[in-house]
Amino acid sequence: MVRQLLIARSKSTRAAVAPDPQVTVAKRTNRTWGFGTAVLPAPKGVAAYPEGWLFVARHDKDGWTAALEGETAFANLASKASILSAEERRIFGVDRSRTEASLDRRTGLRLPWAIGQTWRLTGGPHPMNGGPRSSIDLSGGDGRVLAARAGLAYTMCSSGTGWLRVIHDRGYATDYYHLSGNIKASGKKVDEGDFLGNIGNDVTCGGSSTGAHVHFALRYNNKYVAIDRYAIGKWVIRQTGGDYAGYALHGSTKVNVGGGLYNYGRLGFRQAIVDTNGGGNINRRKGPGSGYAVVGKTPDGTTVDIACSANGTTHTGRDGYSTKLWNKLTDGSWVSDAFLWTGRSDPLNGWCP
Repeated sequence: MVRQLLIARSKSTRAAVAPDPQVTVAKRTNRTWGFGTAVLPAPKGVAAYPEGWLFVARHDKDGWTAALEGETAFANLASKASILSAEERRIFGVDRSRTEASLDRRTGLRLPWAIGQTWRLTGGPHPMNGGPRSSIDLSGGDGRVLAARAGLAYTMCSSGTGWLRVIHDRGYATDYYHLSGNIKASGKKVDEGDFLGNIGNDVTCGGSSTGAHVHFALRYNNKYVAIDRYAIGKWVIRQTGGDYAGYALHGSTKVNVGGGLYNYGRLGFRQAIVDTNGGGNINRRKGPGSGYAVVGKTPDGTTVDIACSANGTTHTGRDGYSTKLWNKLTDGSWVSDAFLWTGRSDPLNGWCP
């Protein structure tokens, strides 16, 4: 049944000549329920990527019924599947097939390597499988790829090598491809910073790889999403030109493809990065507006904690973002939202009383 779903999907989305689908049934499957991974491999040696899903199947008097991750039927089946853990039923049982893309670009993710290390951005935003530019290529440091956030890990390829998916909270998931020496997992709980594998050139599920790296992809609501303008750690990824082009911003610090990204750790959901849109300092004021006295200055790229927000004088920051929103920091001072990256354009921590 799952193989038939993949063949149908292959006919509608892929070239006529492609490797056979890979269906891996997890060992916890029983006579009533089936669970595992389903992958459409990419041809090897070409610039292409595989497609892959988790699946749930149920057997009743009418035979087997199966659904792929992201389908309404998947959520319905997963919410009842006794072979899944309580956490899996809770996460997979939410129907996200019709949910619109979020305007909240706070991921809670960090860069997928040790905090304090600097790795190279070897490839800017590009697709995982012909869809949006969801992915970036990363390499360097000690080569140990770590979970960008806590979640449930799954090995995708039938070989058990090369490709891991970690399902996080808030609808997000991350993919890690080309790994070597990766863990083998089917719902294994991982914490932020747990070891997933090493950078490598594995193409077990197809495609090509030049130079050991990790292909890191962002998913939201069971689909790949354009990584452009999302923060991974305290770097905002930006897409330009064609595939693999782009850069990353930490405040006003710009790192182009080939440059190094220092891992500052994750950005909290009530934190912001100072972005003065040119470097230097931002004025912190006594109240929400430029008419209030300056009480201090904070350098570009600093992480600040937001207590609440209010409207004040209008200012314009990066990319023409114009707003009258001001944020009160936990030290009591105020800064314009125009000069902060928060991942939102509304109050991050509610309105001030």
